[in-house]
Parts: sequence; C-alpha cells; structure tokens
Amino acid sequence: MGFHTFDVERADMLEEPDRFRHCSAEELVAALGVHADATVADLGSGTGFFTDVVAPHVGRCYAVDVQPEMHDLYREKGVPETVEFLTAEVADLPLDDDALDAAFSTMTYHEYAGEESVAELARVVRPGGRVVTVDWTAAGSGEAGPPRDERFALGDAVSAFESAGFTAERAETRVETFLLVARR
Repeated sequence: MGFHTFDVERADMLEEPDRFRHCSAEELVAALGVHADATVADLGSGTGFFTDVVAPHVGRCYAVDVQPEMHDLYREKGVPETVEFLTAEVADLPLDDDALDAAFSTMTYHEYAGEESVAELARVVRPGGRVVTVDWTAAGSGEAGPPRDERFALGDAVSAFESAGFTAERAETRVETFLLVARR
C-alpha cells in the first residue's frame, strides 16, 4: 500500500466504537447498496471492525489487508462465516475480472491511492458495482489520522476514480474526512 500501513502494535485502536463517528454502520451498508448474495471486499480491513458491519449483509466479504498480522488479530477476535481473508495489495488483487459487486475502504484510501490501485478496482468490480471510500481529507486539521501530507482531497479521489471509468454518485467533504461513492 502507499505511504505506510497502520502499526500492528496499535491495532487495538481499530476496534474503538468511536470510529463510527466517521461513517456509521447503516451509512456504509446503505452506500454499498448490495444484495444478500453479493460479493464485496473491505480494502485495508485491519482487525475487521468495518468488515464485521458489512459481512452479515452479503454472501461473501473479502477482508483484504497487506499485513498478515492484521488477519491474525481478526481471527483471534472471531470472524463471521461470510468473511474470507486475502493478503494482498489493492493494486494486485487475486480476484477474477468483475468478481466483486462492491468494495469499500474506511480510512485506508491514503494507504493505497494510486493509478494502479484504482485501475485494479475497475478490473475487479463488475459494471454497475460501487466502491465506497471514506478517508481522511487533506482539508482536515490533521489532529487525528495520518499527517496531512499523506491525505488526499476529495477532488483528487473523484478524479482518480473517474479516470479509471467510475462515475462519482456521491461526493462530500466532512469535518476531517470525505465520502465518495463511485459506480463502475
């Protein structure tokens, strides 16, 4: 992934319920707009905090993380039956073309952002499928999350997805974060 990955030694922070202040469970599931048999991927799943939110609503949810230690911590916590682990970079997903009905990332886009990663999402997300991205905005104060120089502005994310063939259906800047729903 891009600039850095989340420090495994601080992984307990990924389980703090106040993470829902950036994106509630209901908002994430609604933004994905998937059916009960859908196949989705959580990009940068970490300990599975948001994977656990989506997994009960879909047929299969890939927990994608570049750090196998994060998968180990998730396994210790307990994993829903619909979750499968993929240790991979977003730029090189071991999935077939059009394999996903949707994908999402919560506070990890800055770790994998780049032309190759977004092109890979265009390859694995089926036509009509969505990618939901919630991440720290470059317009934020920088008091929480990664340093401001590692963040992206909403407009940059929209441009990256549109260049890869997605259409921005919803794009909004929030206090410290942005939300982008892009349809292929």
